[in-house]
Amino acid sequence: MAPALTPQQAAVIKATVPVLAEHGLTITSQFYANMLSAHPELRNIFNNTHQATGHQPRALAGALYAYAANIDDLGKLSPAVELICHKHASLAIKPEQYDIVGTHLLATMKAVLGDAATPDIMGAWGAAYWQLADIMIGKEKELYDATAYWREWQDFRIARKEKESEEITSFYFEPVDAELKLPRFKPGQYVSVNLFVEDLQGGVWQARQYSLSDAPGKGYLRISVKKEPGIEIGEPKHMTHPGYLSNILHDKKNVGDVVQLTHPFGDFFFEEKEEKEGPVVLISAGVGLTCLTSILNTLVERGSSRPISWIHGARDSKVRAFRKHTDELAAKNANLKTLYFSSAPTENEVEGRDYHVKGQLRLDNISKDLLFTDNEKTRYFVCGPTQFMLDTEAKLKSYGVPSDRISMELFGTGGVPRV
Repeated sequence: MAPALTPQQAAVIKATVPVLAEHGLTITSQFYANMLSAHPELRNIFNNTHQATGHQPRALAGALYAYAANIDDLGKLSPAVELICHKHASLAIKPEQYDIVGTHLLATMKAVLGDAATPDIMGAWGAAYWQLADIMIGKEKELYDATAYWREWQDFRIARKEKESEEITSFYFEPVDAELKLPRFKPGQYVSVNLFVEDLQGGVWQARQYSLSDAPGKGYLRISVKKEPGIEIGEPKHMTHPGYLSNILHDKKNVGDVVQLTHPFGDFFFEEKEEKEGPVVLISAGVGLTCLTSILNTLVERGSSRPISWIHGARDSKVRAFRKHTDELAAKNANLKTLYFSSAPTENEVEGRDYHVKGQLRLDNISKDLLFTDNEKTRYFVCGPTQFMLDTEAKLKSYGVPSDRISMELFGTGGVPRV
């Protein structure tokens, strides 16, 4: 374990905040390029799409800035650290890889800052890096120790493949090793899926996190994957290859094929052991409904009498997954109410039959008897595009809902921006 950061070093880190605001993205972009050139094996870990779009360097630059700005109050970063550690565990990150990252990050920082990178500044950032790395290594060890029977990647066979909408398909995975016991994961958590991508850089392994979309306690793990189109990058704008893993799963992986999964992780979840009363409001847009479907199924299967609101926004009925399933649950469970938004319904769709509200999902268009904002025990779970979640959170807070009763999930690098 590295020596503790001294008060003098913390003051030096705090003083570098303006420098990171100006040069942070340059540092992180060059860092990734240098590290992946020196250690090409790490291309199997880092998301190629997030590298191509610049999303990963931007996320790291933002994280460095937040760390420096809050170096004297790290408690503010606890949610972000928790999120990152769960994602690291889902990728089977090893402690020794922190050495590689630290070496290249500090070397790049020194190269970019030049004469401004004094020995005091570099010494402080070295101590600061290892302070945070030790915290994360310790947290990740706790996660690994709790799942010691299932270490790293395990082979799973696709037992079923079912189309849920024009864009979303469900995959049911069963372990190849019949002795591997499936965990009772927490509803809302995810698994990482690892596939070999032949078309990428001569062939590399790539992993993505996908929400588990059914209740725990089954003989399978289910994910429901949206087939992703290409992403615009560069100047002039051009399209990258469509989402590598989602397209491979949709187009090339079939029943009987084997893929690699890690143990379920994730800091977004419904705690089954929590109080048995109080409404649960599930708000999602697009493919964000997958993790909430796991929560919904769990509540229904355990016979919960808590009022449940299922509120979902989609472009139209053709791309809305699980509509039949949620309607059937609502017909059998009087405590479950559904509300569907369609932002661009087709000409054949009928309001009141195929959807309830035309337009984007906005809380202004939802009656308070579905939101239960006057009940201090209501729990809110929100998943969808980043801005959708932030807008939903802001509106709930304007209704008087405290942040500790709002949970949000975002896949990708960096999580929901809060710091």
